[in-house]
Amino acid sequence: MSQEAVTMQPRVVLDVRNIRKSFGIDEVLKGISFQVVEGEVLCILGPSGSGKSTLLRCINYLEQPSSGTVTVDGDLVGCRQHRGRLHALRPGQIARQRQAIGMVFQHFNLFPHLTVTGNIIAAPRHVLGLDQKAANELAMQALSEVGLTDKRDAYPRQLSGGQQQRVAIARALAMKPRLMMFDEPTSALDPELVGEVLDVMLRLAAEGTTMVVVTHELGFARRAASEVIFMDRGQVIEQGPPGDVIGRPRQERTRSFLSHEL
Repeated sequence: MSQEAVTMQPRVVLDVRNIRKSFGIDEVLKGISFQVVEGEVLCILGPSGSGKSTLLRCINYLEQPSSGTVTVDGDLVGCRQHRGRLHALRPGQIARQRQAIGMVFQHFNLFPHLTVTGNIIAAPRHVLGLDQKAANELAMQALSEVGLTDKRDAYPRQLSGGQQQRVAIARALAMKPRLMMFDEPTSALDPELVGEVLDVMLRLAAEGTTMVVVTHELGFARRAASEVIFMDRGQVIEQGPPGDVIGRPRQERTRSFLSHEL
């Protein structure tokens, strides 16, 4: 292979290899493997209880996998390799690694006593060590990404649910993550507010943001996803482009799920 061909290979941002997770005797994840390259959007579909949220929590080590490895931008997450063996990192080391992964949850988890700007600059100030001026500039840039610069001085209680979720997205973006993950970000919203959050996510996808999205929004998956995974009972049942997995599913379990979602 020529040097030019090597340099043209897409950069793997996320490499998940044989992740298993058990809670007692209940095996929730049963050997999940996939890769996400730079600029790709991976949408994960599946019924409740299929292990989707647990998978995301294992990727950023909010849950420690029972076995398997997660690599973000070439760095092992949660452990290091020494003499052919994996050794767990300390909590502080894992927390620093999470800076590379932006996480948006179902619920917004904003600090009610802080303004929108205060919520966004908390991590850049205390984790990245930015001064007030630099952090404020970063916050305004992130708020511009989600269309909320006019709400910079508002408190969470003064915002709609959709606006609060957009602030949560801005907070994650302010850390300049290499990977953005979304865990059903519209599931806690009233139906009329879902569109404004999905519009922001579609714009991020169009700008080349590398994303992993757990969602029930099939329309979003069709439009934004480079790849779709359908999970059930802790396993990947089907994987491929959205036109295949959503439009022409091969597996009966996938077809049954989609028939209830459409």
